[in-house]
Amino acid sequence: MASSVSHNISSFSSSSMIPVFVAFLLVASSLGPVLSLPILHDDSGHHHHHHRQQQPPVSTNQTLRSAKEIHKLRRINAYLNKINKPPSPDGDIIDCVQSHLQPAFDHPKLRGQKPLDPPERPKDHNHTETVTESFQLWTDSGESCPEGTVPIRRTTKKDILRASSVRRFGRRRNVRRDSNANGHEVSPELYGDNYPRFFTYWTTDAYQATGCYNLLCSGFIQTNNKIAIGAAISPRSTYNGRQFDIGLMVWKDPKHGHWWLEFGSGLLVGYWPDFLFSHLRSHANMIQFGGEIVNTRSSGFHTSTQMGSGHFAEEGFGKAAYFRNLQTVDWDNNLLPLTNLRLLADHSNCYDIRQGRNNVWGTYFYYGGPGRNVRCP
Repeated sequence: MASSVSHNISSFSSSSMIPVFVAFLLVASSLGPVLSLPILHDDSGHHHHHHRQQQPPVSTNQTLRSAKEIHKLRRINAYLNKINKPPSPDGDIIDCVQSHLQPAFDHPKLRGQKPLDPPERPKDHNHTETVTESFQLWTDSGESCPEGTVPIRRTTKKDILRASSVRRFGRRRNVRRDSNANGHEVSPELYGDNYPRFFTYWTTDAYQATGCYNLLCSGFIQTNNKIAIGAAISPRSTYNGRQFDIGLMVWKDPKHGHWWLEFGSGLLVGYWPDFLFSHLRSHANMIQFGGEIVNTRSSGFHTSTQMGSGHFAEEGFGKAAYFRNLQTVDWDNNLLPLTNLRLLADHSNCYDIRQGRNNVWGTYFYYGGPGRNVRCP
């Protein structure tokens, strides 16, 4: 599967079918007068003040030694400020984790292993190994992870508290869908904001018990040090303004059978090992492109969650979200134009879709909508 995706998303919707070490260490040192009362910090972050009944005299040697310690602390602080980067503009902290220590290798079948070398790309696929674009907000300031590591978005207490339970954190809620295929949910509950994000999700049993988002469980093996799965996308398209799109490709390595993910113009993100799956160990028999939202009608009305840009497909380029250059990879690892595309919109008054084809974009479609409106109560 290969496509380019417009990401002018004004709220979360699923836009993709399939699916620095930045340790933010804040050293707060109270460097007051030499004779100030000491403040000790325990691991819980509480401050302990030690009150003294009598202040002994301070020798010149003690004063000089304290001055040297203060100078040393200042140098340490300056060094830490240099090597430890602040959170990205979206509030995320990205840790650079050694490749063989990423969550995937906690899996019993993967322990002690290392990421595989890149596979053979599908034939007739144009890619650029030296491309530097990542389309992620955390890299806008020039941050990156060194070779031999992978960038992983740090999970915080706030992230987990937004979930209904620790057990459910990072997993898709079991939500009834109108159509007969199961899909993903992308929700501010997972990230705590409204930034559009590049995410993955895998499951082997239609979202019942297995799988998770991104790298929140053992499964997907990341091989790239430039892409943080789950990080915010940047730059973003603007309505009636400049448009940006991202190329995505998922294909099965014919040699080893793993499912690989490519992002942008040739950036291999990583792969899902073949042993995770049952039917997909052989091949896929259906591919879905498009967007999804969750509509529980908890208030008796259709959700006002927008899909794509929040505008209907008929508005076209610069206003509606789109997929373009849709292709499939056949059994012999060839990229082929997509044929027999079937369109589906569960509630066309809430969100709709329109297909097209030309020599530049190949097979494409616009999609999306505002959700609840006068025609979609």
